[in-house]
Amino acid sequence: MRAFRFIPQIDGEQIQALQLEGLRHTLALALNNPQYRAKLKACGARAEDVRSLDDLRRLPTTDADDLRAGYPFPLLCVPEKDVVRVHASSGTTGRRKILAYTRKDVEMFSTQMARCYELAGLTEEDRLQVAVGYGLWTAGAGFQLGSELFGMLTVPVGPGNLEMHIQLLQDVGTTCFGATASMALLLAEEVERAGLRGKLRLKKVICGAEARSEKMRLAIENKLGLETSFDIGGMTEMYGPGTSIDCEAHEGLHYWADLFIIEVLDPRTLEPVPDGEAGEMVVTSLRKEAVPLLRYRTRDLTRLVPGRCPCGLDMPRHDKILGRSDDMIVYRGVNIYPGQITDVIADFPDLGGEYLMELTRDERSLDHCRITVERARDKGALSDGELAAALERRLHKSLLARVTVNLADYASLPRTFGKSKRVLDKR
Repeated sequence: MRAFRFIPQIDGEQIQALQLEGLRHTLALALNNPQYRAKLKACGARAEDVRSLDDLRRLPTTDADDLRAGYPFPLLCVPEKDVVRVHASSGTTGRRKILAYTRKDVEMFSTQMARCYELAGLTEEDRLQVAVGYGLWTAGAGFQLGSELFGMLTVPVGPGNLEMHIQLLQDVGTTCFGATASMALLLAEEVERAGLRGKLRLKKVICGAEARSEKMRLAIENKLGLETSFDIGGMTEMYGPGTSIDCEAHEGLHYWADLFIIEVLDPRTLEPVPDGEAGEMVVTSLRKEAVPLLRYRTRDLTRLVPGRCPCGLDMPRHDKILGRSDDMIVYRGVNIYPGQITDVIADFPDLGGEYLMELTRDERSLDHCRITVERARDKGALSDGELAAALERRLHKSLLARVTVNLADYASLPRTFGKSKRVLDKR
């Protein structure tokens, strides 16, 4: 086990002790906020009643509605004079959620990102180029602050502007690139098209903000000639990016259990699911000051990964985000998650990883679903008709509903600098 500067080397028993201490800290802070006080009073929960981590289940859950209800400073648990920064969510599902940060929160945000760089095997000799959004969005600030704390040379470009990114990759000798998966794929395809791979020193890519299929991962790594790449977890409510990252074993994302408690619950009953089964990620913060999280429902679907990681790190793991409980598509009476489609496509070597799902409704009020999928760069022996028919059969078996499949040429579907939109519901 290598020595770490930022990642605490603690075992399971020590983690549990820190979590109990942190849970009491969060509850004590929560009592400073009238919204939290009302929630705790309604369920009869008191800070002094928390004697073990099992008592966590007695506490109420919170969600995005609680954050919107107290706009612009929801669930604030410190005096406003102690707030040094705000960040905000993208606001795609309603009013923008603004999250406040104390100075200590900003320091912890930087530290959790530095931990991710450390687990990814980066060193102070590496050079990080940032291709995620700045401003109210947490990603750019998190990637940059963590990199500077870690000691790397940092190139803060932001999303888009491929020409500038490619020029700086060559001129500065960037070794690590931080981006959404869609932006990384866009870069990889342009580098391949221009024949620039041999002119880059790029070794690693860290992808966040959206789900990344195995095919997308392999395409990014192969086109850029990488040693490896990593998936990073996080959200604005949890400081920002950096709450978790996969190690070189790539068998789940290690999360910082001394900073957060993660439960995986059935989204309908809010009861824990067995280890290894999928459910909704519910998070309780242990060190946040301005806006601590108390059993916050993220709506993200994942599973806890049992056992110890081959890398030897004792920090527990969760799986990649499998979808969102509120992203469920109801089609002809069947519940479908986009991740199911990604999993089926991954089984076909003749297909690329990009697709677009379009839902429509006809004059008889009957729903129709058409899925356009890109072929792989190197076409296989199957014709378009044969491949489309085979995919339709597999999707029918997996989704329990019939869909129509169209095939598209490689790299013909829209590319984006941010999160790709793969579902168009026109009903």
